[in-house]
Amino acid sequence: MKNRFSIDGSGLPRQCPRTMSSIGLSFEDGLADERPRSLTSAVQGRLRADILSTRLPPGQKLHIAGLAKQFSVSLAAVREALSRLVADGLVQASDQRGFRVSPVSPADLRDVTQTRTDIEGLALRRSIERGDAAWLAAVEKSFSALCAVPYTYPDDPTHHYEEWVVRHRVFHRTLVSACGSQWLLGFRDVLHEQSERYRRLAIRRNNKNARNVEAEHGAIVRATLKRDADAAVAALSKHFATTMRLVELANSDTSGSSSAV
Repeated sequence: MKNRFSIDGSGLPRQCPRTMSSIGLSFEDGLADERPRSLTSAVQGRLRADILSTRLPPGQKLHIAGLAKQFSVSLAAVREALSRLVADGLVQASDQRGFRVSPVSPADLRDVTQTRTDIEGLALRRSIERGDAAWLAAVEKSFSALCAVPYTYPDDPTHHYEEWVVRHRVFHRTLVSACGSQWLLGFRDVLHEQSERYRRLAIRRNNKNARNVEAEHGAIVRATLKRDADAAVAALSKHFATTMRLVELANSDTSGSSSAV
C-alpha cells in the first residue's frame, strides 16, 4: 500500500490532498496530527449518509477492504469508522460475519417510533416551557425554509428532494433545541437517524398513500407558537404515528422483497 502521508516542515505527518479529495471532502487547516482522526470522521460521515439514505440497504455486508479501496483510505480508518457506527446502532458487528448495516424489522420500527415519541415529546414540552422569543422565531424560520422546497423530486416521487431532507432535520432539531438538556438532544438525534432509514424505505417502496407533510408540520408549529405544549406534543405524536403507519403499509405492499421491513 502506498504511503498516504507526507512530511511537512514540522516533521509531523500530513495527510496528502489526494486522499481527502477522493471522498469529496476537505478540511480546514489545523494541527497536522489531527488529520488522520478527521479522515476517519470523513469516512464515517460518508457511510452514515449512505446508510440513512438506504443507498446501503439494511443487512448489506460491509467489506473493509472494498471500502478502503473505494475511499482511498487505510483499513484502520474504515475499521474505526465502522466501529463508531456500531456505537450509533447503524452497523452491526460479529466475529464470524464482520460488519453489516443494521437490519430493520416491524418490531424495531414500533420500538423506535414509540421511544422517539416519548423522548422528542418531552424535549418539545421543555422547549416550549423554556424557549425565548429568539427560539420561537427560529422555529418559524426553519418551518418556512422547509416549506420552500419540494418534498420529493418532481420527476421521481419515490425519492426525497435532498435539500428537503436537510431542512427537515434542521426543523425537527430546532423544535427541541431549547429543552436545556444535552442528554435529551443526544438520545433524540440517535432516534431521528434510526427513524430516517424507515422513512426513506417507505417512500421508495410506495408513494400511493399520500400525506400532507406540510400540514402535519404546520400543526406542530402553530401549537408551539401558542406555547400549547399538550397540543404540540399531540401533533408531534400524530406526525410520527403517520410515518410508522405508512412504513407498515409500504412493507405490506412489498412483503416479498428481500429488503422488506
